[in-house]
Amino acid sequence: MNKKIHIEAVDQLFEAILSLRNKEECYTFFEDVCTINELLSLSQRFEVAKMLREKKTYLEISEKTGASTATISRVNRSLSYGNDGYEMVFQRMEANKF
Repeated sequence: MNKKIHIEAVDQLFEAILSLRNKEECYTFFEDVCTINELLSLSQRFEVAKMLREKKTYLEISEKTGASTATISRVNRSLSYGNDGYEMVFQRMEANKF
């Protein structure tokens, strides 16, 4: 994990996020905290990660999400060499489907 982000302000932000109880509260909070473009960028990266995990091609991903090849590459690098955060979340989401 990146030690540079382990600061009190980030801890407080994560505590705030963890206090959210449902999707509607997430919308309310994130619309205040993020710009629309920031929120759309985060959701785009998440969709790119999902599609990469499903073995979609860069072209398919770019066409569906509008993501640039640079964004797709960055997300792919995170999936391959990151902290497995995406994988942890995907597994939990799959487990909650049942």
